[in-house]
Amino acid sequence: MPTKRPKQSSEHAASDEAAAYIAQTLMDLALQFEATHFAQIRRHYQSIAPTPDDDPRQLDLFDDHPRF
Repeated sequence: MPTKRPKQSSEHAASDEAAAYIAQTLMDLALQFEATHFAQIRRHYQSIAPTPDDDPRQLDLFDDHPRF
């Protein structure tokens, strides 16, 4: 017995091939954007990341160990 595909609304209907192409295009766009704006994205995430002193759950595991 063949499996039935879930009914899609006509507003968002796309063939399997079209969905794959759209997904690939969006992924390519996201990767290009990230490559172009990587420094800005990294600065933003660093600016909102808590420092170890601000997060009491963060353990200082390597404070007393000498560097190799």
